[in-house]
Amino acid sequence: MEPESAGGVGRVRDGITGARVADELRSAILHGEHPPGTRLRQEELAAQFGASRVPVREALRILQSEGLITTVANTGAWIARLSLDECIELYQVRERIEPLLLRYSMPALRDDQIARLVELVDEMARARDVEEFLELDREFHLGSYAGADTTFLGPTVLRLWNTTQHYRRAFTRLLDLDGNRILHDEHHMLVTAIREQDSEEAERVLVGHIRRTRLQLARHPEVFA
Repeated sequence: MEPESAGGVGRVRDGITGARVADELRSAILHGEHPPGTRLRQEELAAQFGASRVPVREALRILQSEGLITTVANTGAWIARLSLDECIELYQVRERIEPLLLRYSMPALRDDQIARLVELVDEMARARDVEEFLELDREFHLGSYAGADTTFLGPTVLRLWNTTQHYRRAFTRLLDLDGNRILHDEHHMLVTAIREQDSEEAERVLVGHIRRTRLQLARHPEVFA
């Protein structure tokens, strides 16, 4: 048997841990390198990372807990995939709980954190491609929640973001010029409300921002084929 680290993360003699495999695989999934529904085979991942199956299994457990993959006992693991109805339901949940998380967060955001949000709004408007935009957009929204000290709400929102990552990518690619303009206007309005500590306005803008994505995706069922 191979040894385990003190924290319970699989470690092989070459030093590759489950956490390291999870970090690299998480990045690949979030950047769209593995489409939803892609099967993940332990032996292939072990060969890719030069590891045994112990850290690979640990990595898959980590990513399942984060909502990035789904596993079936004695069958295998797949990149998380949603049906249209499932995606709509998750977005409706996000519409209700993310504004609450933002309300918790805003009073505790430091000046430097708010300054970074302002920078990100400008950087998103200058993004050269979809992947750069998605990375900045993720940093912006999750950064706006960074002041919240929660035991349930924050991790739940992060899991929902992970599960819907591919569908935000699809939404971004569907945007026309007017849609892009509205998207960036909403970011500007949101960061302005955060700077002014206007939680009512921030929540209103965020609800509409998330709802717009849901409605756009609902008009394009081919995304879920």
